[in-house]
Amino acid sequence: MEFDQAIEMSQIYSSILSGLMDAFASVISNNLNMVMKLLTSITIVLAIPTMVSSFFGMNVGLPLQDNPFAFAFIIGLTMLLVVASVFFLYRKNLF
Repeated sequence: MEFDQAIEMSQIYSSILSGLMDAFASVISNNLNMVMKLLTSITIVLAIPTMVSSFFGMNVGLPLQDNPFAFAFIIGLTMLLVVASVFFLYRKNLF
């Protein structure tokens, strides 16, 4: 009789503990997803200047190569693309 009650109580506490562990794992998974979403957005934003600079860093004939203000134009274009991507990602709630 007492052993049956002890077994039943241990099963109840085991199920409560299992539910609590599942809830905790769900919270951790949700936090991990939010962090990964933020890091992916930052990676996308940082990839834009890399792509622009790699395109204009080639040793071939490029547009604006004889223009004295080419560097300022390229930097401005890069900043415009970065700001536009940050704005787009912010509107999609990815930041």
